[in-house]
Amino acid sequence: MMTSFFDQFASPSFMGIPLIFIAIALPWIMFPTPPTRWLNNRLITLQTWFINRFTNQLLLPLNVGGHKWALLLTSLMMFLITTNMLGLLPYTFTPTTQLSLNMGLAVPLWLATVFIGMRNQPTVALGHLLPEGTPIPLIPVLIIIETISLFIRPLALGVRLTANLTAGHLLIQLIATAVFVLLPMMPVVAISTATVLFLLTLLEVAVAMIQAYVFVLLLSLYLQENV
Repeated sequence: MMTSFFDQFASPSFMGIPLIFIAIALPWIMFPTPPTRWLNNRLITLQTWFINRFTNQLLLPLNVGGHKWALLLTSLMMFLITTNMLGLLPYTFTPTTQLSLNMGLAVPLWLATVFIGMRNQPTVALGHLLPEGTPIPLIPVLIIIETISLFIRPLALGVRLTANLTAGHLLIQLIATAVFVLLPMMPVVAISTATVLFLLTLLEVAVAMIQAYVFVLLLSLYLQENV
């Protein structure tokens, strides 16, 4: 029984062809294309307003050098939100529950921020490994600790996104299974459990958006330290 709960996280395939590429490309296909008219419909207006607000909020703590990342970070945010939200629909697959995909997004972007810091301001970038005013006997220990914390950052990014989405999907499936089992025997308890399931689904919608925002926000904070 427990194995079937985790089957939803297996990458689907059709005739031996993995379908994860379609699941990754689908969010981009669903985005409405802005028309050439002066007046847009409500969906495009809402999408434009959301992207503008998010970009302004994201670039607020960054200097001019970090504004070059606006397109990349905004596109990543839209991709993560759409992928996480589509994964809440029935009979769908969520690519962001795969640790390999999340690490594939986190590690290169984190490395890019580190390389930018080492290229533009190597003294400041290396200075993060040793806080100012550190006693001399603690210098080797603190350098090792700060180096380890630096390399843990991409792992924390990928694991946080994977763990939150995986736990939410498992909890939804467990409660949904309990509703179907209790419905013939205890209808009142089943209805109460279904109410909890509905509230949990709303919570998971919020988690899907918040986790995408946290992923991009932490990347912007790492970029802020190196530009």
